[in-house]
Amino acid sequence: MISRLSLAIIAAVSTVLAACTTLPQPAASADVVRALAPEGRLRAAINFGNPILANKDAKTGEPVGVSIDLARELGRRLNVPVDLVIFTAAGKVVEAVTANEVSIAFVAIDPQRAVSTFYTAAYVVIEGAYLVRNDSPLTANEEVDRAGTRVAAAKGSAYDLYLSRELKNAKITHAPTSQSVTDTFLTLNLEVAAGVKQQLQMDAARVPGVRLLPGRFMVINQAMGTPIARAAAGNYLKAFIEEMKASGFVAASLARHGIQGAEVAPAVANP
Repeated sequence: MISRLSLAIIAAVSTVLAACTTLPQPAASADVVRALAPEGRLRAAINFGNPILANKDAKTGEPVGVSIDLARELGRRLNVPVDLVIFTAAGKVVEAVTANEVSIAFVAIDPQRAVSTFYTAAYVVIEGAYLVRNDSPLTANEEVDRAGTRVAAAKGSAYDLYLSRELKNAKITHAPTSQSVTDTFLTLNLEVAAGVKQQLQMDAARVPGVRLLPGRFMVINQAMGTPIARAAAGNYLKAFIEEMKASGFVAASLARHGIQGAEVAPAVANP
């Protein structure tokens, strides 16, 4: 029988071997630092509208989450201080990226946003889901796209952009933020609320008489982005995200912040 000491030794060796398989990223060049922090500071857009990525610490009120951890690690590697620029909606983050007001952002990959944003590969994969009232006749995601169905969605969010392309019969009613989607759905007596599954699950726990439809209507690939004007740093950011996934940094951050229902995105061989 294997002793506890032997198991501990095996675990330690496995950890060392795993670390050895991850090649460290080369130091950032002066061009990369200049692109991301031309004034000597890294301005990172943080979206509190997505609870998977960022939240406020219940005790201190300080920003916490995987996006904050990644921003600070990038700042450490660039050897520049990090300014967290807080937003409450993804649409506002995209506006800041488009205006080149931030260095990096943590946003879902979407072709419409690619006009103004240079993306890495995804680092986290989450799900978009639907919420309905308990007495709703809807039982499956495929039943939502019907004439007469009104869907609440946060304006400018990844799932809003997706549904705006995909829904042919149902109509979208915009809420200002992801956190207000369920309240908009209830106040306006709409048929469906759409959002990040974890946010809707939290809403269902606080609001009686509602339920989530089974499964998901989309996969949301969360990536690091930078304004097109800063694309000179793009390859460095791509390599950075791949290292953060391969080294276990992203997985450890999700676990440390108690995030469930999100998966580390698959590795990309040639990001």
